[in-house]
Amino acid sequence: MPTHNADIAAIFTEMADLLEIEQANPFRIRAYRNAARIVGEMGREVRAMVARDEDLTDLPGIGDDLAGKMREIVDTGRCRALDKLHAELPPAITELLHVPGLGPKRVRMLWHELDVQTLEQLARAARDGRIRDLPGFGAKMEANILQAVEAHLSKARRIKLITAAQYAESLVAWLASAYGVSRVEVAGSYRRCRETVGDLDILVIAAAGSSVMARFIAFDEAAEVLSHGPTRASVVLKCGLQVDLRVVERAAYGAALCYFTGSKAHNIALRRLAQEQGLKLNEYGVFRGRERIAGASEESVYQALGLPWIAPELREDRGEIAAARAGRLPQLVELADLRGDLHAHTRATDGHHTLEEMALAAKALGLSYLAITEHSRRLAMAHGLDPRRLADQCDAIDRLNEKLAGIVLLKGIEVDILEDGSLDLPDASLARLDLVIGAVHSRFDLPRARQTERILRAMDNPYFTLLAHPTGRVIESREPYDVDMLRIIRQARQRGCFLELNAHPERLDLLDSHCMMAKEEGVLVAINSDAHSRDDFVHLRLGIGQARRGWLAATDVLNTRPLPELRLLLEQVRR
Repeated sequence: MPTHNADIAAIFTEMADLLEIEQANPFRIRAYRNAARIVGEMGREVRAMVARDEDLTDLPGIGDDLAGKMREIVDTGRCRALDKLHAELPPAITELLHVPGLGPKRVRMLWHELDVQTLEQLARAARDGRIRDLPGFGAKMEANILQAVEAHLSKARRIKLITAAQYAESLVAWLASAYGVSRVEVAGSYRRCRETVGDLDILVIAAAGSSVMARFIAFDEAAEVLSHGPTRASVVLKCGLQVDLRVVERAAYGAALCYFTGSKAHNIALRRLAQEQGLKLNEYGVFRGRERIAGASEESVYQALGLPWIAPELREDRGEIAAARAGRLPQLVELADLRGDLHAHTRATDGHHTLEEMALAAKALGLSYLAITEHSRRLAMAHGLDPRRLADQCDAIDRLNEKLAGIVLLKGIEVDILEDGSLDLPDASLARLDLVIGAVHSRFDLPRARQTERILRAMDNPYFTLLAHPTGRVIESREPYDVDMLRIIRQARQRGCFLELNAHPERLDLLDSHCMMAKEEGVLVAINSDAHSRDDFVHLRLGIGQARRGWLAATDVLNTRPLPELRLLLEQVRR
């Protein structure tokens, strides 16, 4: 992919913005801004000058340092100095610069004064009225910021993974039955198990004369046909989701699947690696000169670049290529690795089925243990359990375990973490349980320091086992509460307790980045369904996808352990 002057100018502009946020030397900042303007307005392409080995320092305002960076960008598509700046600053902070009225100085103030690092945090601060009191802002600008952020976020409309799966699976089945079709696969962010999906990319291998294109545009959910050709077609479904279909030749299928799976950053890194080896990589294959040397399978593409196959969930340019080159890719957790589920509800609170029905449904999916973790009394709307009702349920679980075969029910509770960090039930009630899940269900608006201290205090309870849905977010409905997740994870390590990856499709909480953090700190993560129905255990597959995005192996997951080993770990938590 050739580097254009606009690409170089964009990199220099971003570097100037980030340096200004860091309050770097003003002359250095000005040099990058001038260089961005000069390069962006040039009639000649810098890449052509580099190819002819022209002296870039002949350009006005371009010294040896900037010239070297321009050559680096042309050769690699990246700039190491920009990568270094990205490592020094919050990863999403540059998104704030796209909000009208927010320049680097104001972004820096928002970051340092309000710990605002993302668009979502910016919107929350504006809604809470916390921006207006900052010097140079005011109520009018706060309102304008909120309007601009909400408009920006609405443009990037995405749907939840579980919703996308419904359409994707239906489309795959619909297309697979077309004449001449031998393979159908969904690529894109869906295949990478992103928690939300912007569109669907579907690849097909089909024989000449196949009816797959006609069948695609006849899909009953298609509301509008955007384009229709012999090998490509696009439709918009009634739900607003765009779907793109491509018929790919068998010899290029693996390369196309790799390309359209993405991510863009991963693909750029792969192409750079290919260039270093004198190869060319695109959606048609890996080429040495004009000869295609790989492309029929993804494995062949990666092998041609000297790499083992990289799982789609890892393809985000977050170190996976370096890990692959070093032979350090994790053996990612799979659904079959799970031995049990540690978070489920029955109709005793807000669930829909009995203890026995939930047990048998879990067993039918191959699980050997299931923790029953009803809500506690604080959650009155869910008919939470008080000490007496919890004791009655424990007795019922003991009686049921005597007759169950092939699965064991564990006694637990999803106890509310109160605002002061205490737990909603007395220790005397918690002592009888196999595990205690602590959860925040109220006061999501506490300041970061107070929210963090609240959870840390709860984790200090000797019976605390597991932190449920650790950020409290509900996808597209409720933003995560503001909490210092690194402190939480390090407290879990010190305390010996665990974190949950809640697989409910509305939550998928832990975030993938927090899974990576937990893994690095040596804290085990439990992938739980939070089932409120016997049909909800299927959501565990979504949790597996999120865990794989977070680089988790089976050994990083608490409930991959057989029951005897799990019991030992649960007992060790208590002190």
